[in-house]
Amino acid sequence: MQVRDTLVQFHDQLQRIRRDLHAHPELSYEERRTADVIARTLEEWGIPVIRGLGKTGVVGIIRKGNGNRALGLRADMDALPVQEINRFDHVSRHDGKMHACGHDGHMAMLLGAAWYLVNHGQFDGTVYLIFQPAEEGGAGARQMIEDGLFQQCPMEAVFGMHNWPGLPAASFAVTPGPMMASSNEFELIIRGKGCHAAQPHKGIDPIMVAIQIAQGWQTIVSRNRNPLEAGVLSITQIHAGNATNVIPSEANMIGTVRTFSTSLLDLMEERMRSIAAHTAAAFDASIDFHFHRNYPPLINHARETEFAIEVMRSVVGAEHVVSKVEPTMGAEDFAFMLQEKPGCYVFIGNGDGLHRGEGHGLGPCNLHNPSYDFNDDLLPVGATYWVQLAQAFLSSPASNSSAG
Repeated sequence: MQVRDTLVQFHDQLQRIRRDLHAHPELSYEERRTADVIARTLEEWGIPVIRGLGKTGVVGIIRKGNGNRALGLRADMDALPVQEINRFDHVSRHDGKMHACGHDGHMAMLLGAAWYLVNHGQFDGTVYLIFQPAEEGGAGARQMIEDGLFQQCPMEAVFGMHNWPGLPAASFAVTPGPMMASSNEFELIIRGKGCHAAQPHKGIDPIMVAIQIAQGWQTIVSRNRNPLEAGVLSITQIHAGNATNVIPSEANMIGTVRTFSTSLLDLMEERMRSIAAHTAAAFDASIDFHFHRNYPPLINHARETEFAIEVMRSVVGAEHVVSKVEPTMGAEDFAFMLQEKPGCYVFIGNGDGLHRGEGHGLGPCNLHNPSYDFNDDLLPVGATYWVQLAQAFLSSPASNSSAG
């Protein structure tokens, strides 16, 4: 493993920063203290910053030499509305808020890279350090883009990284093309005619209509979707009625759709709408159908992925890099950045949870779990990856990247 010795020696300070961020989690677009800590730290190291992109976003700028090439490195900032059950010293100080996805570690790794690059980096060009708010459902990446991120910070490519529990600690995994799915939400309101439950013939039962629609929707996955394409349609909530002797006038169904392609997403939305409308009409009911597209699929670009794989191998060795990991149906708003710029998003292994030691909760160390904690052993490894990626990218020939 070729982790930079200087970053290993800097580990204690990175751990202190990470644990401070963990103890003070802030939700999407509320990351004011977090942004202050990041901006102050960067400025203390002589790194100028841009603030306000994406409301609470921070971008650090490191320029060396006279080159006009540039790349972006991104870390997410926000926490989750989760009540932490850990008991160690850096446990969340804010009830109902927790860094349960490791964004505290992502920020600390990028800060470690910033410190090294400004003090020891050997490159000719510009590195943009993107600290992005509101990844957890707030589409902070899109907001930063809309606020002019890529106009104020012109870059050839952008790269992201996320810790991944269950993957061996300090290993890496990636795949070219689709890596994470689109995230979409739907709500169906079925309007029938309420009546006494003992006289169902006098009403229009929206619950029975909901049952028929739910069954019909599953044929989209089994009969309309190409079996070689991945797609998920999950109904996660059904709400109707509040009395045992009353057939309600309305029923609601809510859930999520996940795909790796926009074409399949278009098909599923159209079929869901059509099946719902025609099924309801067959029972003399009516519907309102709402389909919201949250995040697009995260699609890694081929050239940048191969480049990232070579960098990861140089850091931890080829035996610790999975170059074609199985994609996940989870979603990530870094996808918006990859729609605008070529780039690559990778996983760094967080291990199996044994790093937590004393004071952790009874649950597993999984993402979005109240007993999760980031593995601080990764801090110099992830920072080294960022350093070597930036230096290698800015010393490589410039090109117009291929789409993933």
